[in-house]
Amino acid sequence: MLITRREILAGAAVAMPLLATPSILRAAEPDLSALNNITSGTAPIGADERRARIARAQALMKANGIGAVLIEPGSSLIYFTGVRWGRSERLTAAVLPVEGDPCIVTPFFEEPSVRQTLGVPAEVRVWQEDEDPLRVVAGFLKDRKLAARPIGIEETLRYFAVNGLAKALPGAKLVSANPVVRGCRMIKTAPEIALMQTATDVTIAAYRWTHKRIEKGMKPADIGALMNAATEKLGGDPEFALILIGEAAAYPHGSRAPQVVADGQIVLMDCGCTVQGYQSDVSRTFVFGTTNAEQRTVWDHVHQGQATAFAAAKLGAPAGSVDDAVRRLYESLGYGPRYKLPGLSHRTGHGIGLDGHEPVNLVHGETMPLAPGMCFSDEPGLYLPGKFGVRLEDCFHMTEAGPKWFSVPPPSIEQPFG
Repeated sequence: MLITRREILAGAAVAMPLLATPSILRAAEPDLSALNNITSGTAPIGADERRARIARAQALMKANGIGAVLIEPGSSLIYFTGVRWGRSERLTAAVLPVEGDPCIVTPFFEEPSVRQTLGVPAEVRVWQEDEDPLRVVAGFLKDRKLAARPIGIEETLRYFAVNGLAKALPGAKLVSANPVVRGCRMIKTAPEIALMQTATDVTIAAYRWTHKRIEKGMKPADIGALMNAATEKLGGDPEFALILIGEAAAYPHGSRAPQVVADGQIVLMDCGCTVQGYQSDVSRTFVFGTTNAEQRTVWDHVHQGQATAFAAAKLGAPAGSVDDAVRRLYESLGYGPRYKLPGLSHRTGHGIGLDGHEPVNLVHGETMPLAPGMCFSDEPGLYLPGKFGVRLEDCFHMTEAGPKWFSVPPPSIEQPFG
């Protein structure tokens, strides 16, 4: 996936389709009834798994000289504590200390609701509307004798919280929590990989169902509605459905120009879902009707690019070397150089897990070595402005034996789903 939920809200290309032709879904309802939930046997992340995450975080805190880590609501809070909460001007946060149970700081009137998803033993400290929540955080750190030690700041923490903690703890050393949070989240465990595999299985099954029902004259929203309906029936929670037709596929996030399915046109689908919070991300490109020679050639080049990235993903190799291998191939085929078009105008891939885009990226210059448990998208698209684009995207995870696909790339443009 190239597009993020934030970009969707900011007005990027069509994603969650809201304006599908009603008759499209009505006509599909009998077919949807034949689909079954394939996620019913999945196990959610449990308390033992989260306790193990906190233990890993505490070991990394000790190794990096960090006394505690401050985390706001979002995927990192879910990852460590299970607490599902939104961000607002009223601070709810977790403090992970280097030893002992974490602390959840939240408004007094929100405590019962916050406890409903709390998945680990934790102290809960509340603040009233006329109090400063960062003083409550500081109080916890003082009580645990951690105020004089470096405090890790999770990378998405908002400025008002960082500034407020600095004022509540004068002289405190605030440092990046990336060595701790990224150090944990980048390495997926078997339960996480199992959920990502199930989410991918849902997306592939939904693709196969949807592909057979694409008709001439359909708009992106019509196709997206079918894809999302199938995803829900199969047990996934639709996360995004980006559909690009014809020339729009030449622009990675699409175009606002009207698009309809027609004979001989490229259809690029970039879709994903979540299962128990963990994401899939799969892209497929095919032609409605008859494929021409140029479309087939570019598709085959992208297929070769995917294989090149997968082969370059070796344990211990810098993540950026995967991107470099793809660009060497594409430049030898006459694309680029680097990000120049026609060619590959974006990175080869991104990390994935609880978030659709997670550190680290498969991009030139990234030195992080690949290690077992890391998960990435592999999507070295090729884009020809004014004509069309092709993106094939499958995710893989690193094992002790090297990379392993969550979904296997398709064999040809005529067989886009295997």
